[in-house]
Amino acid sequence: MKITVAADACCGAGQCVLTAPDVFDQRDEDGVVVLLDEAPPAERHEAVREAAALCPAGVIELHA
Repeated sequence: MKITVAADACCGAGQCVLTAPDVFDQRDEDGVVVLLDEAPPAERHEAVREAAALCPAGVIELHA
């Protein structure tokens, strides 16, 4: 799995960080998503899929 994020469209809701904190973080100044691991190990894939589904702005894209 490879992950990309459209940070310029992020609304800063933070659902990704709450769901997959080893993969996503937020900038302190504005809450915009920061991708920590663009190719996480298999044991994190379920959490990443959930984070993508929960993202209200739909900025997380998953690639096989």
